[in-house]
Amino acid sequence: MDELLKLLKQNALESPRNLARMLGTDEDTVKAKIDEYERTGVIRGYQALVNEDKLDLSRVRAVIEVKISPEREGGFDRVASRISRFPEVDSLYLMSGGYDLLVFVQGDNLRDVALFVSEKLATLQGVLSTATHFMLKTYKDQGVLMESERRNERLQVSP
Repeated sequence: MDELLKLLKQNALESPRNLARMLGTDEDTVKAKIDEYERTGVIRGYQALVNEDKLDLSRVRAVIEVKISPEREGGFDRVASRISRFPEVDSLYLMSGGYDLLVFVQGDNLRDVALFVSEKLATLQGVLSTATHFMLKTYKDQGVLMESERRNERLQVSP
């Protein structure tokens, strides 16, 4: 990954002028490169990274391990494509190891996630098994710590 992409991943709101200064180039070159990344699909979008634990949300997040039977000539891609179209699915990855897909989902409550798994995901042709893990607290997301450093509030004892 080039340096411009690394800087944009750290802070997508950084101005082209500042990016150019950090990279030792001119602003027009940075703008042109960003436009090219957007046009060719390297940059797929921009998002704010939100600490949902700080908000009064009752949303439930889960990670689901999915074992699937690959399709002839489609491999894992067709099943993964069908799963990715569900609105409950935030992220989906092909994995190595004991399961094939790792699916990140959200629902309004535990029942919504459970219904998604039992009625939509597990019933898809090619899905052999699932294992659902509910996310309880986020400590770090995409390289960003979700809690600021806590100061030790205990009084120091000296001899």
